Amino acid sequence: MLILNTIAYLLFIAAIGYYFITNLQWYSYKLERVIFHHTKTWWHFVYFLIPFALYALIESVSEFGFVVTLAYLPLLYVWYKGLDKPLVFTGRVKRFYAALFLFAIFIAVAFKHFGVIVPLFLAYFVSMFIEKMLFEGFKRKAEQKLESMEDMIVVGITASYGKTSIKNFVAHILTTKYKTYATPRSVNTLGGVMKDVNDDLPADTEVYVVEMGARGEGDIKEITTFVNPHYVVVGKIGPAHIEYFKTLENIRNTKMEILFSKRLKSAWVHESAMVKPEENVHTFGSKENLNIRTVLPAPQAVIEDVKATLNGTSFTLDGVRYEANILGAFNAINLAASVQIAKELGLSTEQIQEGLSTLKPVAHRLQRIDAGGKVILDDSFNGNIDGMMASFDLAKSYEGRKVLITPGLVEVDDALNVQVAQRANEIFDKVIVTGDLNYPIFKEHVDAGKLGKLESKAQMEQMLIEETRAGDLILFANDAPSFV
Repeated sequence: MLILNTIAYLLFIAAIGYYFITNLQWYSYKLERVIFHHTKTWWHFVYFLIPFALYALIESVSEFGFVVTLAYLPLLYVWYKGLDKPLVFTGRVKRFYAALFLFAIFIAVAFKHFGVIVPLFLAYFVSMFIEKMLFEGFKRKAEQKLESMEDMIVVGITASYGKTSIKNFVAHILTTKYKTYATPRSVNTLGGVMKDVNDDLPADTEVYVVEMGARGEGDIKEITTFVNPHYVVVGKIGPAHIEYFKTLENIRNTKMEILFSKRLKSAWVHESAMVKPEENVHTFGSKENLNIRTVLPAPQAVIEDVKATLNGTSFTLDGVRYEANILGAFNAINLAASVQIAKELGLSTEQIQEGLSTLKPVAHRLQRIDAGGKVILDDSFNGNIDGMMASFDLAKSYEGRKVLITPGLVEVDDALNVQVAQRANEIFDKVIVTGDLNYPIFKEHVDAGKLGKLESKAQMEQMLIEETRAGDLILFANDAPSFV
């Protein structure tokens, strides 16, 4: 019986540790975010607290603790199979597990007790200490590499919405003149940028375009202090991640930390930041009639005559007509800000137009895909109200049947999701809501005959077969992970 219970104990602590570290990885290894900002807190009861309490109770009064393990393993496996973002076994995760098993075995041998919580949290705190030491060494190595590339120009990009798109626009246009490299995908944390510098930044890079994200005050300042950009773009600021920042003012202040760069030459800041223009800090925005006319950063830099269709976006800036195969009227302002950076770095109108002409849509950000006689708008990486409304407007211009698949907006207040649901009801013939988070809001504001619900992404393929047909436009608007 002792051998059976020992094996069951190690399996149980490995399984509950998997749940623990998976959630930490999702929330950037911030325990307070897992506890206070998780959108499915009931998971913590079903997959952590109740199994732990049952195991601790039964193990303390009998020799049948293995029964809890036998019940818990299949339960956790069902949870695991429903994830679209399972645990990635990084070096950090492996070190956590090594510490977890060492503490578990020590406590079991030394105290004759199959403890769970103590080894779990000791492993968490020890691994945090190890990661902090490794982080400092990793950071110093990256700093030395940047210092050795003293002639490299750094462009910093931040925003609540659209920072990845702006980064890609800037980087692509600049390639017509410079050896340009940008942080990949949506890498935008200090740790991610440091890893990018150490592992992938080419030594011959002339311009490094760095995306900067934040989930709390000081996050942008950390990255800014690390890379010290020469040029800066601050895009639209809004209530993204408002539950972390509490107020819109805190979000503004955090985004404006990018101006702390010691090497700042010029910055373009969206009007939503509410900053006062200075000699090297220009504002842009002042939208009228849904981006029909927008005042841009430099004097007399005015964007006019914006045309946005399902084939692309065009606009006039300083009397010059620009166009790109990028969807969404809101992207005209992002493209124009990118043009301004390119001008500042000495690109000619012809070079800029050449860059725009070969610009490809950013994957999953209003990306058009024609397949099986259907028009698919993949906007699954967009999670802001402006972008979502712009995608709805594009869908409205389509003459055929229109289908929306969305979880709604995440980490915003309910009022914005009410706007989304009401607008969706006006435009779409079918509205499929993925997940539970915002379904009650859609149920209240979308006609019952139009509304559907997708419980799991595993059902997506079957749903598309049943609910869509040739000639349809299908819009994937946002794509919250399964833990949301």
